[in-house]
Amino acid sequence: NVIEKPSYAMAPSNLAVIGRYILDPSIFDYLREANPGSGGEIQLTDAMAKLIAPGAFHGVLFEGQRFDCGDKAGFVQATVAFALDREDIGADVGRFVTQLADRIQQ
Repeated sequence: NVIEKPSYAMAPSNLAVIGRYILDPSIFDYLREANPGSGGEIQLTDAMAKLIAPGAFHGVLFEGQRFDCGDKAGFVQATVAFALDREDIGADVGRFVTQLADRIQQ
């Protein structure tokens, strides 16, 4: 099952969905039928749970660093981390981050 932001006690596993999907077009039928949930929003996870019921659903276990880009600080962290890994701007961004770290230590 897929559950949108369950509490720790209600989480059915230690796995998470991190937001990259290739979905069957029938997902749109389930979205049209969905009732608004938390915050009055239609939840994709509710439609995904219905899509899982009649057929196969595949996932990939991700190995690597995960960032919460739904959080402002997490988005900035992801941007900096990926920028540091880029050949074209990594060195410049690294110098800038070092300058910021020096400023924090002062």
